[in-house]
Amino acid sequence: MITKFDCNSHKIFIIGLPRTGTTSVSVALLELGYKVAHQAFTKQAFELADVVSDAPCFSDYRQLHKLYPYAKFVYLERALDAWVPSMQMLLSRMLVHLDNKTGKFHPILKRSFNHSFDINGIDDPLDAEHLVSCYLSHKKQVFEYFEQFNINNFICIDISRPDSLTQLRQFLASDLNFSGEQSIDNPLHSRCEGEGVPHLNRGRNVASWDEYKHPNKVSTNATGPDKRKFFDYKLL
Repeated sequence: MITKFDCNSHKIFIIGLPRTGTTSVSVALLELGYKVAHQAFTKQAFELADVVSDAPCFSDYRQLHKLYPYAKFVYLERALDAWVPSMQMLLSRMLVHLDNKTGKFHPILKRSFNHSFDINGIDDPLDAEHLVSCYLSHKKQVFEYFEQFNINNFICIDISRPDSLTQLRQFLASDLNFSGEQSIDNPLHSRCEGEGVPHLNRGRNVASWDEYKHPNKVSTNATGPDKRKFFDYKLL
C-alpha cells in the first residue's frame, strides 16, 4: 500500500523522456544546491532527494502529482530529428537488459520503459516511426494532464535554447524548500543571464551521471528503515 507522504513537500520532478536532457538538468540542479536522484527506485531515494529525474518520473508523473500535489514538474522537449537517433542508440544498448524475464535492469526501470515505449509489445522498438509516435503521445498526455491543474507548477523546457537555464532558475525561484546550500564557487552562479543548461551525455555517451562526482547526489537505490520499494503497483 502506497501511503501519501508530506503533502507540503516541495519536490521537483523532471518528467522528460530519456535523451531529452535529463542528465544535464540533473547536474545543473546539483550545482544549484539541490539533492538530486537521477532515477529513483526506492522510497528512501524519493524521501532524500529534492529532485528526481528520468525513471520512473517520465512514466509515473500522475502518481507523483497525487503523492506530492505541491511538487513542480519539468517537462523536457527536444527536436525529433535529434531525439530519435539518440533514443535509437540508447535502446540498442538497453534492449537486452529490458527483457521482462532475462533482463538485468531494475523492474521499475523495465516498467517505465515498457509503459512509454511498448518495448515488449512491438517487433522493432527502434523503429523511427514508432519512437516518434511514443514521443508525441507522451508529450500530449503530459500537457493534457497538467492543463487541469495549476500551470505555475509545470514548465516545458528545451535545453538547446540559449535561455534554458534562466527559464529553469526563474521557474524554481519561489521554491525555497530545498536542503542544499549554494557554493560561491558554483560554476553555474557565474554563468551569464540568458545562458543555457550545460549539455552532458552528448553523442553516444550515456554514463555522464555515474561519472559526475557531487556530494548532493542521491543513490537510485538508497535504503531506508523499511527498505520497501517506493512504487509497487502497476500503472492502470
